[in-house]
Amino acid sequence: MAKEISTRSADYSQWYNDIVYKSGLADQSAVRGCMVIKPHGYALWENMRDILDRMFKDTGHVNAYFPLFVPKSLFEAEEKNAEGFAKECAIVTHYRLKADPTQKGKLMVDPEAKLDEELVVRPTSEAIIWNTYRDWIQSYRDLPILINQWANVVRWEMRTRPFLRTTEFLWQEGHTAHATSAEAIEEAEQMHEIYTRFAEDYMAIPVIKGYKTANERFAGADETYTIEAMMQDGKALQAGTSHFLGQNFAKAFNVKYLTDQNKEEFVWATSWGVSTRLIGALVMAHSDDDGLILPPKLAPQQVVIVPIPKPSEEIEIHANKLMESFRALGIRCFYDKDDKNRPGFKFAQHELKGVPVRIGIGARDLEQGVMEVARRDTKEKQSIPTDQVVDYVSKLLEEIQTNMFQKALDFRQAHSHTVDSWDEFVRILEEQPGFIYAHWDGTDETENKIKELTKATIRCIPLHTKEEIGKCILTGKESKRRVLFAKAY
Repeated sequence: MAKEISTRSADYSQWYNDIVYKSGLADQSAVRGCMVIKPHGYALWENMRDILDRMFKDTGHVNAYFPLFVPKSLFEAEEKNAEGFAKECAIVTHYRLKADPTQKGKLMVDPEAKLDEELVVRPTSEAIIWNTYRDWIQSYRDLPILINQWANVVRWEMRTRPFLRTTEFLWQEGHTAHATSAEAIEEAEQMHEIYTRFAEDYMAIPVIKGYKTANERFAGADETYTIEAMMQDGKALQAGTSHFLGQNFAKAFNVKYLTDQNKEEFVWATSWGVSTRLIGALVMAHSDDDGLILPPKLAPQQVVIVPIPKPSEEIEIHANKLMESFRALGIRCFYDKDDKNRPGFKFAQHELKGVPVRIGIGARDLEQGVMEVARRDTKEKQSIPTDQVVDYVSKLLEEIQTNMFQKALDFRQAHSHTVDSWDEFVRILEEQPGFIYAHWDGTDETENKIKELTKATIRCIPLHTKEEIGKCILTGKESKRRVLFAKAY
């Protein structure tokens, strides 16, 4: 099957788009900057969502839903947050259309249907949620509030790429309220750890845990924790953030509570979220020039059974027995009954879609008591005795998951550098993009200048780096620790 996918080495950006569209993850839409998430892509998102939702609920969180529209006055209440998102906001000003008297069959905005107050289509929900929390919180008995919502948001992007940056996207956003600063910080750190575990244990993507500089923090946060992942072109992708919001939103919306000492205090807050951008991360971290490579724990289908050369009653009987055994173990599988295309076409199609394991069954195989098992990550094939296939595939899925993580980790280590001079910093960015650990003098001016000169940003201040006295790569001023630089999506 001619997939016509660009290679990573020839055009990484086009390769990414080809994978997304040709593998059936998404399609273009009639709305500029928006995408249609196709069934294969949505099934992948559902698996991610279900796992994360369980992780959230296991730590005491519950789901709720808040309006898509935010009154402009509420949005403006927290100044930093409003300024941070102002350029990306879509605004609803009218609520009705009417026939255009100058053009038959056309509609126009009804000027008499102007809203009393303009509504912001949510780019994030802190404003509408904290306005609601004011009514829910009266005393320490009402705390903590641990709420998450699964929703869509709109950020009017000028340059868009499917999954990585779209005008509308799907995500989850947690918003919690606490009695003390310590409790809120503990919550933000807990969610930071959950995102780390999800990225590494399920997505098979190793991440660097850290916190953002003041320049890079979420608008309205006192601290932003992040996990940073490396893609196959050496660029960084922010794969999840958790924010300690201090009392900023509580003060903006006058959310107070009575302590057990009958003293009035402002509430402490966090927010945290990941989005369908994680699907883009999966594509760029693992896939090859033949299509998707999906980690078994997240793949919509973990095993496909392909009849050779075409479906038959005998093959289907064996396929159904296999699927029954797989499903009893919780393994997602399906039998490809398509009789319109030959096995070679179907092999390529399932390879393109990233199905982790393919089993081929033919009449000759049944006579010999074997089945051909192929793994997507390395493309290796093995003939396995029929009575051993279920156990073999079960273990193989675990092996593939581990192998994908290790391959991504090896790649990151091979493309991570420690530098001490400006010339070396620039040379590595130009010749071998990746993660660069270097000293920075801690000022916004230097951070902005480095970004201006190289397009590299401080992705995070890694959590587990030790203090190390050195000199800033740009200014030569004293620095107490290295930070992580990279070009990023």
